Amino acid sequence: MSKIEVIRGEMVKAMKEKDKERKETLSMLLAALKNKAIDKRADLTEEEENEVIKKEIRQTKETKELAPKDRIDIIEACDKRLQVLSEFAPEEMSEEAIRAVIEDVLAKLCIENPSAKDKGKVMKELMPLVKGKADGSIVNRLVSEVLQ
Repeated sequence: MSKIEVIRGEMVKAMKEKDKERKETLSMLLAALKNKAIDKRADLTEEEENEVIKKEIRQTKETKELAPKDRIDIIEACDKRLQVLSEFAPEEMSEEAIRAVIEDVLAKLCIENPSAKDKGKVMKELMPLVKGKADGSIVNRLVSEVLQ
């Protein structure tokens, strides 16, 4: 069963429970998924669905960060939206798992004494392995730590 069908089912459930905020968030997510499928002119793969969900999460976090501190209503709405969106988000890799992949890449590239000069080579090999599974900013920070 695709995420679109699961989200549609959850949206119907939210409507029956008269949970307006949850219904609106699910409706927005469903629209984003459908628009992506329309643009592609085919059904979305699981990876593409996850990409859309992550994009919605990223946009909501940006909205929350840019909201003035005195606008508690916006911040609370974003928190509720993030809570609902995170239910459908794919599981992220832990920092330990990312470090293990970094070590594997270093071994594969035969880099025994990593330095900052090797970062480009490491990132080029590493990012395809963790794409969609880990946040790029966390990966970048961990690679920088290992290359110190």
